[in-house]
Amino acid sequence: MEEYTQQPDYRPNVAIVLCNKHAQVLWARRIRHDGWQFPQGGIAPNETSDEAAYRELEEELGLKPDHVRLIGSTNQWFRYDIPQRYLRSRYRSRLRGQTQKWFLFEFIGDESDFCLDCSAHPEFDDWKWVDYRTAADRVVSFKQSVYRDALAELEPYFGRISECE
Repeated sequence: MEEYTQQPDYRPNVAIVLCNKHAQVLWARRIRHDGWQFPQGGIAPNETSDEAAYRELEEELGLKPDHVRLIGSTNQWFRYDIPQRYLRSRYRSRLRGQTQKWFLFEFIGDESDFCLDCSAHPEFDDWKWVDYRTAADRVVSFKQSVYRDALAELEPYFGRISECE
């Protein structure tokens, strides 16, 4: 697995910032919850972070590689601890949190390309476009500092978005 150094208590993960041509980012609501976040997901053994990002786009949003354009990614991995009450039971005894590589994609498809219920286990039930500068304030508190730091690193890439205002 590329530049990531395994940390046994942290699950390797990718986070996806999907941006439209107006520099708004996709904000998705977790199914059966009122929490909103960027799409994210674990990296499988022998899978690169790039491969995981494209797989997660398809699993969580129904988007294929031709619906997006990779703009950039973070150089560093960001780590956060997950409060015990948020850990899924299968991770509770061995996991402290996640370490993430962040990706910025431009959405170049049609909004009809989104399919939140195309996978066997949907993770989101709604989505909307929001200003990227407000995302860190809107996510659950234990992820806020990671969102701020990762978005700050990705911010220079926003100028590469087509027709970005």
